[in-house]
Amino acid sequence: MVLEAATDKKAEDPVALNLKGIASFTDCFVIVGGTQRRQTQAICDAIIERLAAKGQRPGHLEGYDLGDWILIDYADLVVHVFTRETREFYGLENLWGDAPRMALAGPQNRRNRGASAARKG
Repeated sequence: MVLEAATDKKAEDPVALNLKGIASFTDCFVIVGGTQRRQTQAICDAIIERLAAKGQRPGHLEGYDLGDWILIDYADLVVHVFTRETREFYGLENLWGDAPRMALAGPQNRRNRGASAARKG
């Protein structure tokens, strides 16, 4: 559901990391990118709207106004929406390199064919 909402807004390079047993604060990271701030905000809005329709609301939202790195915290799922430059700078996938990547399937986007199944709910 999260990745479907993100790819509907042309999110790039989706990655889902399984953090069970690695992190105590969440089970999964979903990381997606956008080309610019307005797009990352639209991706964030789509994710929040999609999950709200299922009765789920984030416990915390951070970085929306700047849009370079938006964090959406659903407790067992944390979504990171980055601009390209910010994603490259922080290298979150590398920081959590020990975490196994979760298989993604579903609607395809233009940079990473085969993305969109990390579902919430």
